[in-house]
Amino acid sequence: MAISSVSLNAQQQLDSPDAGRVALKFFFNLMELWGCSVEQQRTLLGKVGNTTFYKYKQLPDNVRLPRDTLERISYLMGIHKALSIIFSNSRDRAYQWISSPNTAAPFNGQSALSYMLAGRVVDIADVRRYLDGVRG
Repeated sequence: MAISSVSLNAQQQLDSPDAGRVALKFFFNLMELWGCSVEQQRTLLGKVGNTTFYKYKQLPDNVRLPRDTLERISYLMGIHKALSIIFSNSRDRAYQWISSPNTAAPFNGQSALSYMLAGRVVDIADVRRYLDGVRG
């Protein structure tokens, strides 16, 4: 019984406008650090339309993000954290890694960013899993 009430509470927190604002603020700050274009940002958010994207950019108080969008941002948070750990001596290298060509699977010569820009959640999750494996 306690588990279901904890799960419900966690779900309510994820669905809250505060969670949406925090997630979007993180996302836009990270995109600036990674040097992503508006089009790339829209793709990483799930190919959102221009109107939705610019609404999100305003960080509205009452924003409730779709589960897919929250999942995407959650994976990006994990990627950022893993890179911060792997490149703890050089933040610049952590931010450059995402755009650098990578011969490791699954990238096969393309950058992690290019890989994620296929637009599927699983592509972002793959990068997260790869980095978690590298990090150990």
